[in-house]
Amino acid sequence: MGSVEYNFTDETVVITGASSGIGRAMAREFGAAGATVLNADIQSEPKDINAEMPTHELVDEFGGTGVYLETDVSEPAEIEAVIDAAGEYGGVDVMVNNAALSADSPMLEVTPADFERIHRVNVDGVFFGCQYAANDMIERGESGAIINTASISSNVTQFDQVQYDSTKGAVRMITRGCALELAEYDIRVNAVAPGQIATEFGKGWTDAATRGAQENEFIKPVPAGRAGTPADVAGSALFLASDHAEYITGELLHVDGGWQII
Repeated sequence: MGSVEYNFTDETVVITGASSGIGRAMAREFGAAGATVLNADIQSEPKDINAEMPTHELVDEFGGTGVYLETDVSEPAEIEAVIDAAGEYGGVDVMVNNAALSADSPMLEVTPADFERIHRVNVDGVFFGCQYAANDMIERGESGAIINTASISSNVTQFDQVQYDSTKGAVRMITRGCALELAEYDIRVNAVAPGQIATEFGKGWTDAATRGAQENEFIKPVPAGRAGTPADVAGSALFLASDHAEYITGELLHVDGGWQII
């Protein structure tokens, strides 16, 4: 099958939550394409098994320029500070709102504090990431791309996931609404919707759960016959950020191995 090489030389990419998992894979690939990548995360150390260096160093190793900015996306002022910092590198060309929390709890047991916490990160963080990045692009008179990390949970429900699913449903509509309002400024807004991704094993996982995920023993089998990887999602993000997707906006791109069709 064919292959493609992306070129993001002289472009600045901000990725929230890029210290581990999907965000880290995105950062690596943008770095390999020559971008300056700002990792806005609450900690620099990766949680992924066998990850031996912080993401900003990984970006450097792959040929890009990596920067780490300690950021709590539940605080809009900290997101704004990241966008301001991107000005040192020419301003934001690509904004990836990826940082998120997950939570498992029956609906009847979710506390107000639990509900607020996950929404501040997963919803407020995405909305204000879109807003601040878009304002930066507009003020500079530049076009740009915004990519949000949604989920298969943006469209389907799961037991004990209502608080999480509600945030990813919100990400879907934030993506569509922002795409509508920002089209006149030549700013495209899209989302990737990962399915069952084998990532961030370790803390909080039992040995059996870790082995099962690595061996593709998920709750629901997928037509592709395997779990997804962060690299699967990263490639989709680079496509949506590139000129190859210049006529695509408001789209929710499922990266799920066919999970949603069965």
